[in-house]
Amino acid sequence: MVVSSQEATLPKLLLLGLLFVCCLAELPRFEHAAKPDGSLSFLVVGDWGRKGSYNQSQVALQMGIIGEKLDVDFVISTGDNFYDDGLTGVTDPAFHQSFSDIYTARSLQKQWYIVLGNHDYRGDVEAQLSSTLSDIDSRWLCLRSFILNAGPETAEIFFVDTTPFVTKYFTHPKDHVYDWRGVLPREKYLKNLLLEVESGLRESRAKWKIVVGHHTIKSAGHHGNTDELNMLLLPILQAYNVDFYINGHDHCLEHISSTESPIQFLTSGGGSKAWKNDIKPWNPQEMKFYYDGQGFMSVEMTQADVGIRFYDVLGNELHKFSTTKHLSSAI
Repeated sequence: MVVSSQEATLPKLLLLGLLFVCCLAELPRFEHAAKPDGSLSFLVVGDWGRKGSYNQSQVALQMGIIGEKLDVDFVISTGDNFYDDGLTGVTDPAFHQSFSDIYTARSLQKQWYIVLGNHDYRGDVEAQLSSTLSDIDSRWLCLRSFILNAGPETAEIFFVDTTPFVTKYFTHPKDHVYDWRGVLPREKYLKNLLLEVESGLRESRAKWKIVVGHHTIKSAGHHGNTDELNMLLLPILQAYNVDFYINGHDHCLEHISSTESPIQFLTSGGGSKAWKNDIKPWNPQEMKFYYDGQGFMSVEMTQADVGIRFYDVLGNELHKFSTTKHLSSAI
């Protein structure tokens, strides 16, 4: 389906949506308990599914080691779970070859919370969303968009399906075939999704608000900024005081601290093939870290503080930062 590049702006989408907000369905919610002391820890990896090649197995090995050290509670995938064209169906052996047979460490036998990437949309999208995969490997939890309540009021993590935002996949798909079942009509899908995200963020009482999507909002990497997300999603994240936006898509590790808002933009897309070596110039005041290679990210958090670290394919710590909130602060 060809869609005009003149997509509805955020104000138009929200204005149309307000007419239906009373009957709007909420995003699915899941609960993940914190540790007995109230803390949480998890790993983030993206752009990984290459049957162990391009150092995917080596990244997985180091994830297992760091995961054991941190006693991680779960793992987040930022999408592009199976290259090059997603899964062909629920019986595709790539599910085992790129997931179950790769992330075998004891510490990684935890729940995985997963979003779709653009490469996943080039295959059978319904396969990755199917409960059949969860029956095959209970770690697998993949939906288009959903909310994870992580710990009692510690964090809410909003997983957002970003691929349908990108106009070129509809207007200039090249030789790719995208599976748009469940997305069309596109304008209605995006309108409802934005309203659901806004409603969830507005009602959130969590100390930390995190949004996870596949596509970049701010990045100096190969793909760079995603204009549609900057126009449609970013204003909502800013309005409701989101702390972190975490993505993949660019095959790198990256930390941008924007001068426009307190949001920290974190890219963890180094799960396998990387080294594109085409970094764009960026304001050095904002660019806190950039690594054009393979690796992953860890997050440790309590209600009072969050610590984030990036690791390379050998498990070396490349970058870390932390931030704190006063427990008495208004939410």
